[in-house]
Amino acid sequence: MTSSSELNRIFWDRLSDEYQERHREFIGRSELRWGMWQVPESELQVLGDVAGKDVLELGCGAAQWAVLLAQQGARMTGLDNSERQLEHARERMAAAGVDFPLVHAAAESIPLPDGSFDVVFCDHGALTFGDPLVVVPEVSRLLRPGGLFAFSHFSPFGWICHDYEVDEVVDRLCLDYFGLHRFDDPDGSVQFNLPYGDWIRLFRASGLSVEALVEVRPPEGAASTYRTEAETAWARRWPMEDIWKVRKWS
Repeated sequence: MTSSSELNRIFWDRLSDEYQERHREFIGRSELRWGMWQVPESELQVLGDVAGKDVLELGCGAAQWAVLLAQQGARMTGLDNSERQLEHARERMAAAGVDFPLVHAAAESIPLPDGSFDVVFCDHGALTFGDPLVVVPEVSRLLRPGGLFAFSHFSPFGWICHDYEVDEVVDRLCLDYFGLHRFDDPDGSVQFNLPYGDWIRLFRASGLSVEALVEVRPPEGAASTYRTEAETAWARRWPMEDIWKVRKWS
């Protein structure tokens, strides 16, 4: 049986060129921005000052984030499950005049030593397409004591209100909340999520404490290449996107 990481590798190798073309301008700006509405990091203050820190991005794609963080003085490493995405990352790094390691691997099994990083993060990416029951303990292994783990992803609210017949988030419950874990999308990808209580129990079992849960609300006038105007209006009423900020016990 083909594993979820293999299915997602095939999916992203196939989709990468189209994805980068569609979203290049939206996610390729010169300021750190989060998620489906590109809310500035300067407003959300999730990562803070990264200068001089060892930082790993899980699901780095074309390294839009990683390049900017390297320019701010972070000692970056980028990881992605898709070799085609990493080819886009190498092109972007060369154009920006920066260089850092890129690792071709799934987030469920990262070929790097214990305690290698001060910060591990992803903007959607690995915590959407990697099984959190495996990825979260793996991140904890990689973090130094007191290290930060931060990631954005599709909220459980958005997940259970997603009507796959029309492929949009709608104003009613469509999927069960309890038992939320894995979804095999007809597009060929495999995606993951958990109920809020399960996230918290998983963090604690992995030696991580919750510092914040940012429920992103798109500002008035916000546009997105990921979501329709109707879905953006939905996300002003209910949280469609979350950013977890957790820290490894000292």
